[in-house]
Amino acid sequence: MANMSALKDRLRSDLTAAIKARDEVRSSTLRMVLTAITNAEVAGKEARELTDDDVVGVLSSEAKKRREAAAAFEEGGRAEMAAKEQAEAAVIADYLPEQLSAEDVERIVAAAVEQTGAAGEGMKAMGKVMGVVQPQVKGRADGGAVAAEVRRQLGGS
Repeated sequence: MANMSALKDRLRSDLTAAIKARDEVRSSTLRMVLTAITNAEVAGKEARELTDDDVVGVLSSEAKKRREAAAAFEEGGRAEMAAKEQAEAAVIADYLPEQLSAEDVERIVAAAVEQTGAAGEGMKAMGKVMGVVQPQVKGRADGGAVAAEVRRQLGGS
């Protein structure tokens, strides 16, 4: 297994450091993330080693879960639980590529609409545009926000 994920190695060594430093939030978050990565590796018909891109995908979905849980706890008036989820999301964010700004997403979507000739086709071109946009924003922008921007630019909001 020569193509071990460098990112996964970094997560493992950072977990060891966090445990030694008695950093509870960081060590529990990294344990959770490494478990999610292991689960992704054994999901499906046969176990496989994840690439760095795959690991970024797992990290993105874990970060999204934390953001959604934090928002739900906020709404429910459970500030300390929301703070815990936000702290975990911050730890995960350290391992994700730098997030794109709304302007960057808008630019990428506009370029994709132009490239696919989807302007004027309306919502039926959504899949075509998302197919071009997705590889460019993977792990760097929230999928829901990207889809909303595509809808907006295709005139389907």
